[in-house]
Amino acid sequence: MSEIQIRSPSGVQMIGVLPEMYASIHEARALMQSEGVEFDVVKDCSIAVFDQAKIDISTWGLSLWEEALGIKTDISKSYSIRRAVIKSKIRGNGTTTMALLQKVVSSYENGVIEVTAQPALYQITISFSGAIGAPPNIADVQSAVEAIIPAHLSVFYKFRYLSITEVEAMTIDEIDTTTLDNFSWG
Repeated sequence: MSEIQIRSPSGVQMIGVLPEMYASIHEARALMQSEGVEFDVVKDCSIAVFDQAKIDISTWGLSLWEEALGIKTDISKSYSIRRAVIKSKIRGNGTTTMALLQKVVSSYENGVIEVTAQPALYQITISFSGAIGAPPNIADVQSAVEAIIPAHLSVFYKFRYLSITEVEAMTIDEIDTTTLDNFSWG
């Protein structure tokens, strides 16, 4: 009879805690390998399930987060956009303050964002200055802001675009090859 190789990490661990005499028994080695494979699968599945509790790495668990938070699931959106909506919803609880608005809007965009209030005008301005144009998930940003902003305030959004000076400083080749894709929102 050939010696059974224990390749399963769990099988190796199990045979290691048994008395030494079992290490040379063919049936014991076969049992540790087959059971080890099953334990490895259970371990991997457990880790995968626990990973869904972490918003930043969750995939199929995002729909569970969305359901728990009352967010409509839209699987056509990317994982990163769905994660941003979930984080925003979690951060958006409590009294609306400038810091809260900054925190909520920042969960959607890694660029430079500034939130300013004009109390006399009953308005708030959210400026996206870290990248060119509007972020691809601006509708989600607007929904999140509308959900937490007091009803008597108006919200204005400002976006950064290329200025005439910036365009004039570009060469013809740079202008020819520049598209909005060059100014991605990451």
